[in-house]
Amino acid sequence: MGFVPQVSSAPVGAPSVSPRRALPGSAFLAAARGERPAHVPVWFMRQAGRSLPEYRALREGVPMLDACFDPEMLAEITMQPVRRLGVDAAILFSDIVVPLKAAGVDIDIVPGTGPVVASPVRDADAVRALPKLEPEQVGKVAEGVRLLVERLGETPLIGFAGAPFTLASYLIEGGPSRNHEHTKALMHSQPEVWHDLAARLADIAATFLRAQLEAGVDAVQLFDSWAGALSERDYREFVLPHSTRVLAVAGEYGVPRIHFGVGTGELLGAMREAGADVVGVDWRIPLDVAVHRLGGNVSVQGNLDPALLYASWPVLEAEVRRIVEEGRAARGHVFNLGHGVLPGVDPEVLKRVVDLVHSL
Repeated sequence: MGFVPQVSSAPVGAPSVSPRRALPGSAFLAAARGERPAHVPVWFMRQAGRSLPEYRALREGVPMLDACFDPEMLAEITMQPVRRLGVDAAILFSDIVVPLKAAGVDIDIVPGTGPVVASPVRDADAVRALPKLEPEQVGKVAEGVRLLVERLGETPLIGFAGAPFTLASYLIEGGPSRNHEHTKALMHSQPEVWHDLAARLADIAATFLRAQLEAGVDAVQLFDSWAGALSERDYREFVLPHSTRVLAVAGEYGVPRIHFGVGTGELLGAMREAGADVVGVDWRIPLDVAVHRLGGNVSVQGNLDPALLYASWPVLEAEVRRIVEEGRAARGHVFNLGHGVLPGVDPEVLKRVVDLVHSL
């Protein structure tokens, strides 16, 4: 298809916007902008991954982060669910720790555990030692984006990054955490150290998003996976300014910005204030209630409980229908899960959900 320049509302001095695909028929982009497309668009977080047999075959023997830096592999993995499921958007195959790894942080993804940091960051010296991310360090990811832009046809591509709080939690805790005790302790005991760390991570996330945007992604999602561990007061004081800086970068390019976290029902209004055009909602709160909390003029994304993909079809169908109906309260609704696809889900069930949502 042809390319047209996308007009940006970027302030004076902002980077020039790369040519971006014109996708006038995209239901996903329409819903994200608050329009009413012919059908409710649907995509799934973690749609590219362990639930697909073709993914497991391709990734066999290849470490996760190696796959994320292989342009051909990440492009193929990103396209697999588009082919199999018929979803309305592709999400770049990557991981929130990819920019940290690229910058030189000693971090790895341990199967069965998740990201593990060799030396946790818990004081001012460790924060000052944190390396910056240069655009060329994620050049392979950008190359993968360019391949996808060429190959996806009419399907939009969502880029993403991890939000500063969630990245900081991994660095401070040294890996996944249930209580985030070291993170919260540092945040409150050494607020100046916390804000220095969060600002540096905001720069890293922004650089990562900018590389994807310059390569042509059509929308971005900022994952603040663990923000739900915070009170609204703490979120506003310690997190909101830094996430706002990251989303402002995407705002320079005029693409839809999605903001998502798990267990963030009490934070929805603040997350919207960070600069989101679409707010992701998990399964703990009905979409129509979320719309009321958000104040109306914003699109929503969600919010099927991923566990219900294991339920009988009559149960799952009823839940899908309920969510689509509740989503009509929003200016725009993108159907999704309330978190990621679980590894053992049958892809045929996902395909059946896509078909049902489109039929509604």
